[in-house]
Amino acid sequence: MQHKKDAPVRSDAQRNRERILAVALAELTRCANTPLSAIAKKAGVGQGTFYRNFPNRESLVLEIYRHEMQQVADSAAQLLATRAPDRALREWMDRLARFALAKAGMADAIRQATSAPAAPAKPGHAPLTSAAELLLRAGEEAGAIRPGVTADDFILAIAGLWQIDPAGDWEPRVTRLLDLVMDGLRAGAGRGAPPAARG
Repeated sequence: MQHKKDAPVRSDAQRNRERILAVALAELTRCANTPLSAIAKKAGVGQGTFYRNFPNRESLVLEIYRHEMQQVADSAAQLLATRAPDRALREWMDRLARFALAKAGMADAIRQATSAPAAPAKPGHAPLTSAAELLLRAGEEAGAIRPGVTADDFILAIAGLWQIDPAGDWEPRVTRLLDLVMDGLRAGAGRGAPPAARG
């Protein structure tokens, strides 16, 4: 019986945590110095709940970064399950771009969080690298992208994303840049499957 009562409590706690992260992402992108109390209020949680999840600004900022990155990384397998590998890769690139631009919007908050004395290190990019590797290998095996492209090659090729101003008219520029990268990945592909099979 105890087990069944615990499950709703855990799911409520998870919903609270995700709501705090969503509100904090929006608020800290707008202003790096948004008071934590304002974030808690807008997320509809009490101070106790907020500080139980995030004892300080640094832990909140770094968890937003880690959470958003993990969401993007996890979407790679989901996309591959429902789309042709090259289409999955191109859609994933759009998600990665949105993450990169949100991160740029939060750059001040991230800088403050990681420069504080004894601050934790910024999470590494391993989840994104693994996701890119998964998509690249699937595309290569399907004959949809050129062989031998590594995740490191891919990350370097799209590095321009991190130079785009998130406050400007970024969407057309991002689309153009990612289409160019995708064209390069398709060039020299050994298209083993007929177009119909690739969907």
